[in-house]
Amino acid sequence: MGRVEVPGDKSISHRALMLGALAVGTSTFTGLLEGEDVLATAAALRALGASVRRLGPGHWQVDGVGVGGLLQPEGALDLGNSGTSARLLMGLAAGHDFLATFVGDASLSRRPMARVIEPLARMGADILAAPGMRLPATVRGLCPALPLEYRLPVASAQVKSAILLAGLHALGATTVVEPLPTRDHTERLLAAMGADLSVVPTADGGRAVRVHGFPELRPQRLEIPADPSSAAFPLVAALLVPGSEVHLPGVGLNPTRDGALRTLLAMGADVRIRERREVGGEPVGDLFVRSSALHAVDTAPEDVPAMIDEFPILFVAAALARGRSLFRGLGELRVKESDRLAAMASGLTACGVKVEEFPDGLAVHGSGGAPVPGGAWVDVRMDHRIAMSFLVLSLAAREPITVSDVGPIATSFPGFVSVMEALGACALGPGSAPVAP
Repeated sequence: MGRVEVPGDKSISHRALMLGALAVGTSTFTGLLEGEDVLATAAALRALGASVRRLGPGHWQVDGVGVGGLLQPEGALDLGNSGTSARLLMGLAAGHDFLATFVGDASLSRRPMARVIEPLARMGADILAAPGMRLPATVRGLCPALPLEYRLPVASAQVKSAILLAGLHALGATTVVEPLPTRDHTERLLAAMGADLSVVPTADGGRAVRVHGFPELRPQRLEIPADPSSAAFPLVAALLVPGSEVHLPGVGLNPTRDGALRTLLAMGADVRIRERREVGGEPVGDLFVRSSALHAVDTAPEDVPAMIDEFPILFVAAALARGRSLFRGLGELRVKESDRLAAMASGLTACGVKVEEFPDGLAVHGSGGAPVPGGAWVDVRMDHRIAMSFLVLSLAAREPITVSDVGPIATSFPGFVSVMEALGACALGPGSAPVAP
């Protein structure tokens, strides 16, 4: 049986560093993801005056400056490809009386920021963005910020978190109402650190999250669980390759993040969960995966937030399943690191998979377990999850699948290719293109 040590949860790693910077005292984190996105957050927090140090592999220390204690950066904050860094740090900056400019790479600069700019402006921030409300953007914050009650037009954990972070710097209470529950790592961390925070279900199935401003946040010693979004890639690889057995220890099982696992189980995946426990305030478990014959599944729109990042690899699983899988309510995938619906539809079609593309989703016609034709070159569009998805698909293709670039994988899963090679699952062909074994 192969064993995969999945890197630390990316969402929690970002939030741990940011909230550690707002605590009063020294926080230490183990298992922190050291991907490019999280490193961009660490560098930005240093530029904002917090002490953020790496003590060893995955072991980091943050000396907090307290709520409202960040300083104006001397230069622009370059956040690379990280939308989480950009949106959440804009929320932090919105609650400080200084000027901060946010820039990113070509991919991040195409991603819309209006959904976070609009509520932050209502909290008193003056934000000047590039045409289309995109980066680069300059934020002139207000301290104290204006408290806000805001209903999210679209379920988004990033926008929710940005407003809550700004709300830490407001006089009074700030409330975010989300139409569907989204990942709740910000709320869990804030509660653990002593913030005055409440979460109340709403009559329509959503949640109202309220935080009171200017808490004295307690520093944390936090172990960060393995990222369920990253775990989905070796998990699906094990399901698709006959005779595979893989152990994934310590994977996060947060109920706002486990949608992909629930969907794969509904498709007939042989996945056993053992040693359920709590790590750093988050439920985790050890996953034991065996190759399985999968069948088609339809997903409900209300289930989408709990697996929003895993749909590319779920499309791959559906391509090898029996029957036609239907995925709707996925308009959010159009504005991720790439247009993930278009990228996956194009790539799967090139690999011989029948796909129907809709404005808000895909239908994928599975092969019934037979290898897909493959033999295609796939443009991953600077998107780490597209690259990893087609690398996994290459394991179940008759002809090699070549991807345009494996570099973006480092944003979330450093060492992914070497991990897969160690399992005997793939090799790298000429030009760093993943190919079938």
